[in-house]
Amino acid sequence: MRCCFLNPLSVCCSRLNGKSQDPLLVYAVYATEVDCPESETPIEWMLLTTEVVADIQTASTILRWYSYRWRVEEYHKIFKSGCQVERYRLAAEGMKTLIGFLSVIAVELLQLTYLHRTQPSAPAIEILNPLELRILKAKSPKLPTILTVSWAVEAIARLGGYLEHRHKTPIGIQVLWRGWLKLHDLCEGWQLAKET
Repeated sequence: MRCCFLNPLSVCCSRLNGKSQDPLLVYAVYATEVDCPESETPIEWMLLTTEVVADIQTASTILRWYSYRWRVEEYHKIFKSGCQVERYRLAAEGMKTLIGFLSVIAVELLQLTYLHRTQPSAPAIEILNPLELRILKAKSPKLPTILTVSWAVEAIARLGGYLEHRHKTPIGIQVLWRGWLKLHDLCEGWQLAKET
């Protein structure tokens, strides 16, 4: 991507209640794809930001931040659909604690799904601690020669109800969430049994 930045713009915004507020100073960063394949149209982005963009390095930083948008959206999908945060109805303090707890799980699930998509052949120990790995091995009917990220995600999904005979069906986030919780319950049970 090649990017440039424009002089700050003053934009008028309106509030939800219909009253206007003071103009907002925003900066525009314009980016175009370079070395695009001949048969394709180059990607072009016009990004608006309230961050001060005074040089090309800052414009590049804004562009890099925007490239993380897809991961942030995936995180929110996991948080809302997988962790089902919206179904809980707690008082403010209780909700803060729950959101903190679910945020950690959503990040772990994001890491699982990301590595499953980008590095399925990586060692399973990259996403599981030794106890989680030990329990998944014990719960798996047959073990592959090499324990990979792909195997670990499928084993976790089976704990959540993923049907083995439907291997062509993608693993959904809700089944992965249920499997992740069950794996953690099994780990806790193992640790409690070991202590008694």
